[in-house]
Amino acid sequence: MSEGIPRKMALQNYFKGKGSRALPPEEVDIANLLEEYHPDYYEDTLVTLQTGPNKGERCHKDLAAILQADALIDDTDLAGAFVHETDLLVIGGGGAGCAAALAAAENGARVILSTKLRLGDSNTVMAEGGIQASIESGDTPMMHYEDTLKSGHFRGESRLIAALVMDGPEVIRWLIQKGMQFDQNPFGDLLTRRAGGTSHDRVVYCRDYTGLEMMRVLREAVRNGKTEVLEYSPVVELLTNETGHCAGAVIFSLDRAAYLLIKARSVIMATGGIGRLHLNGFPTSNHFGATADGLVLAYRLGARLKDIDSFQYHPTGMAYPASMAGSLITEGVRSAGAHLLNGLGNRFIDELKQRDCVTAAILRECAEGRGIVTDGGNRGVWLDTPTLERENPGILERRFPKLLQRGKICNIDPAGEPMLVYPTLHYQNGGVEIDENGSTTVPGLYAVGEVSGGIHGRNRIMGNALLEIICFGRRAGNKASETIHGRGHKKFTIEHTKNLSRELTNAGLSMEIKSPTLFPDYANFGIKQ
Repeated sequence: MSEGIPRKMALQNYFKGKGSRALPPEEVDIANLLEEYHPDYYEDTLVTLQTGPNKGERCHKDLAAILQADALIDDTDLAGAFVHETDLLVIGGGGAGCAAALAAAENGARVILSTKLRLGDSNTVMAEGGIQASIESGDTPMMHYEDTLKSGHFRGESRLIAALVMDGPEVIRWLIQKGMQFDQNPFGDLLTRRAGGTSHDRVVYCRDYTGLEMMRVLREAVRNGKTEVLEYSPVVELLTNETGHCAGAVIFSLDRAAYLLIKARSVIMATGGIGRLHLNGFPTSNHFGATADGLVLAYRLGARLKDIDSFQYHPTGMAYPASMAGSLITEGVRSAGAHLLNGLGNRFIDELKQRDCVTAAILRECAEGRGIVTDGGNRGVWLDTPTLERENPGILERRFPKLLQRGKICNIDPAGEPMLVYPTLHYQNGGVEIDENGSTTVPGLYAVGEVSGGIHGRNRIMGNALLEIICFGRRAGNKASETIHGRGHKKFTIEHTKNLSRELTNAGLSMEIKSPTLFPDYANFGIKQ
């Protein structure tokens, strides 16, 4: 990798206007760019799974390590544990989990929601760009469908994408009815902006903290409803009945340092992503609980996974100062017109191409010596926010207050100085295989939100994640609530963990590694354990 252009020199180039802000004339060979520079194509990080439903398929080595790991607990850990029974157990307190709990409770189900930290501590609150929905004249769900399928390199499941785009307008209506605020024009119409890789402006938003506003509304709705919420209560294992159906879960109370068995007719997994594994050494935009727990537990129970070798590295994570590395700068800034410039002051990519393409282009600039390097060794390129502000006076204050706040923390004025950005591990493109209602290949087990797979293919467009968590959260909650009048499970065990141990031993894999991880090793929340 070439050294790059020192930050001070790159700033001088920027302010002198050296180089060109015109887009390079040549068309980008996307396939070649991705294969050469996108982290999904780093051959030395991929291994073949030796156990489980996806045996024989390729997977990132860090994910493979925890998918093929021994359980944290055995039968002796459960002796004397308190048993609680409910209709539906929702695992995860982000947007998907809350939407599922609300839908099920509205249908009369008794719901327990168990969350690793506090209700709302999730990637949902960090989502900034907005929510996709085809509500503008001239736009249609079919166009939304085509954009989603194309941006995912035609690897998304058509039936799942169809469900997503058809539910879009109703999701926005439902959120507004719950009290969510969206930016509007003087006539009260919702404002929209365009996401990279799409054909129309269809992202509705609330400034640059859409996910935070969504989570505010959902958290209040859950708190004011009948759902029982267990905070600081990560799930460490799933339960099965005598026929292999998912029958609940084992929860560990961090406050009381004790196990709780929750027996449930159905379980909805809404545990989020994988960012805190820092795949390929990248910083991450994810919250501290994003450690792939749901993938591990579902896989261990026999659920098939999909596209587990594909992850999204958001192009514009902060790269300076080092203390803020990985923090997200919304794609909405580029949608508003901000350009990406290398250390010479040149544009090098259409900023609104699909995210994996923009990410690969930034990594190419850094690899070929045109990137910017700080005194501490951080690398990146410029996000030209000063020109955006100069051409649209007041836009940063009106539409991107979160960006300005981050600038204050870093002693940087985005209106006067460009922001140094570098890709950040942002989203898990694949996940647990589901149908249109979130059902997995294991009876009684559902997966919704980022833990699920099949919707986005190999690349996600801005705004589809917040749409997905509400769309499929509600669908799974409604479907799971249909079982509340059925016969409960007679037996519940963790017998599958013994089968896991035998399979690991037969494959010659280490029994020393335990999963799920729960938290990254550097996290310290001051919680009693």
